[in-house]
Amino acid sequence: MSARPPQAAAPGTLYVLATPIGNLGDLSPRAAELLRTVSAVAAEDTRRTHKLFAHLGAAAPLLLSLPAFDERGRLEPVLARLRAGQSVALCTDAGTPGVSDPGAALVAAAWEAGVPVVPVPGPSAAVTALAASGFPADRFVFAGFLPRKGGARAAALGWLAASPATLVLYEAGNRTAETLRDLAAALGDRPALVARELTKLHEELARGPLGALADRFAGEVKGEVTLVVAPPAPGAGPAAAPEAEPLEDELRRRLAAGEPPSAVAREVARARGLVRSDVYAALERLKHGGQG
Repeated sequence: MSARPPQAAAPGTLYVLATPIGNLGDLSPRAAELLRTVSAVAAEDTRRTHKLFAHLGAAAPLLLSLPAFDERGRLEPVLARLRAGQSVALCTDAGTPGVSDPGAALVAAAWEAGVPVVPVPGPSAAVTALAASGFPADRFVFAGFLPRKGGARAAALGWLAASPATLVLYEAGNRTAETLRDLAAALGDRPALVARELTKLHEELARGPLGALADRFAGEVKGEVTLVVAPPAPGAGPAAAPEAEPLEDELRRRLAAGEPPSAVAREVARARGLVRSDVYAALERLKHGGQG
């Protein structure tokens, strides 16, 4: 009687597990139990995840690094364990994986590999701020982080201006005032909420018109910020698109900020649909005091 060939192990489970955005007391009992029992954790930053296990008073299992800058390059060790039947929890530094955090590539790869994916819901700065804003939440757009500059930022603002929904964005503290001013210019002076350091010791929530909030947060702002902007008033037409910054003004501004001319020429040409050599020539003229 011939021996049966060995059967392949059933795949393990990938748990997409939300962690606290500040207050460690927000970790759910279900999430805590899963962290204690999984074979491994795929973590955005293993140092932050070690602190989470210290809070639980539990020994950390194998921690596999899955940083934002190299998520796709780190997938295979995680997938190999899942294919071998091990359970893995996906955690980012704070909040829900894949929401302006790494994780989406791993989840997509798990689906493609036939690995069961189980969400373990919990904190999300976007939804937390939305709930605290008092603005309509039956329809909202989560825009994450806006592009920082140039045509890409203008295009994103124009797209948001055309949306009839409540808007939710993330921003770094030191760029909050600039983004509030840009939103006011693109959307009109709508009501908005600034939620800074949610659930942490220095949590701050401020609500008011975009322009007033830009003035309030014009100084040094520390920490992580979530912005919620009310939808257009009923019957209001779409806000006028912001006027494009004149080319020479943009070039002068970026040169004054110390940006390398080659990088400026490349980014401006791509954003405006121009020939890179023409933009570079305009930069050279401005550097030497000439006019376009």
